[in-house]
Amino acid sequence: MASAFTVGDTFRKKVTQLLERTDSCLPERLREELEETLAKPEPTTLSFRTARTLKRHLQDKGHPCFLHELLEDSTLHLPEVVKPPRDPVLVARLERIKARLANEEYSRITRNVNAREVSRGGTLADFGREVRSVKAAVATVLNFLVTVVAAFACSYLGSQYLFADTGARVIAAVIAASVVGLAELYVLVRTMEGELGEP
Repeated sequence: MASAFTVGDTFRKKVTQLLERTDSCLPERLREELEETLAKPEPTTLSFRTARTLKRHLQDKGHPCFLHELLEDSTLHLPEVVKPPRDPVLVARLERIKARLANEEYSRITRNVNAREVSRGGTLADFGREVRSVKAAVATVLNFLVTVVAAFACSYLGSQYLFADTGARVIAAVIAASVVGLAELYVLVRTMEGELGEP
């Protein structure tokens, strides 16, 4: 925490003028503190206590110079924070805790990895399993397309008894195919959810 000012040239000049004046009637202790402050090498620091005493003196004597004018180009002196050395026992304990947490994180990430499956490097059984899953996906897509096309064809041919206009027949067939397609998608999604184990 700051407890002093680092004074600038304005303070040095004005306080030197104040000390040289014979009618300034500074208290002896304040005069000694100011002379000691000016005698210090750069950067010169002025304690808050001395600044308060100087302010009180300037106010009491009705001096035309104010403290804020003296400290115009001054800054707060912030002492350097000295960090205490870290306890080696605490540092060792923190390292052990970090290592343990890293191991737990690694175990959590790799808990569902089977070393035997990784080391096999892709056998024919894996290839067969992948082919079966691709086959099932292709069959599902083809089933969906055939169902929608068949619904369109049936609706188009069946609507010739209701509508004489071809445009109306096409619209009726598109509506029927859309309804069948949406129903097929609903069933497909429910089936996939069931395979993934979700309700």
